[in-house]
Amino acid sequence: MATIPWFPAWGVKFSSPIENISSLIADMEEWRPDERWILISYEVAASEVHLWSAWHQVRRNEQKGTMVARDSGAEFLRVVSGTRQIRVAIERSGISKGDAKAWIIRLPEIDTTKGMEETSIPMEEYNHHSSEAERIIEHLGGRMITRRPFPTIGGLVKIGAITKNETLSNSKIEQAFLLHASMSDL
Repeated sequence: MATIPWFPAWGVKFSSPIENISSLIADMEEWRPDERWILISYEVAASEVHLWSAWHQVRRNEQKGTMVARDSGAEFLRVVSGTRQIRVAIERSGISKGDAKAWIIRLPEIDTTKGMEETSIPMEEYNHHSSEAERIIEHLGGRMITRRPFPTIGGLVKIGAITKNETLSNSKIEQAFLLHASMSDL
C-alpha cells in the first residue's frame, strides 16, 4: 500500500477561544498568500485520506465547472460537510465562536482530470507551504499543533453525519466521514 502524503493542513491553537469570527476571517484573508488558503473547524478533519478525498472532489468540480460554491474554499467546506447548502456547510465545518483550535488548509492546484487513481500527489506539497502556514498562524495569534488530523465522534456530530446519541466503533469513524463527504453532490 502506498504512503499517503500529508495533506497541506496545519493545526493551530489560538491564545484564547474565538470570540469574533469576522475579525479572525478578516485577518486570515489579509495574511493568506491567495484564496486557496482556508480555515476549517478542528474536529471536522478526520484524516489524510479524508482531506485528500474531499480535496479531489472539489478539484474535480473546479475543473468541470460544476462547483456549487463560488470559490474553492467554500466548496471544500461544502464537501466536508456533506451538503449542497453553503450556509449549512459554513455552520458545520467553518470556525465557530468559542473554538480554541482550527486547521489552516492550503488547497493544492494539482491536475485531477485523469481521475484519482492516476493523480500524482507530490510528497512535498505539505513542506512546500509550511513557512507560509507558520506566518499565517503567527499573524492569527496562535501556535502550531503538532498533531495530524484524526477521526472523532464529535467531528461526525459537528458535520451532521450522526446524532449525539449514536455511537460507532473506532474502525467505522473514518469510513463515516468519507461516506458523508461523498453525499455532498447527491
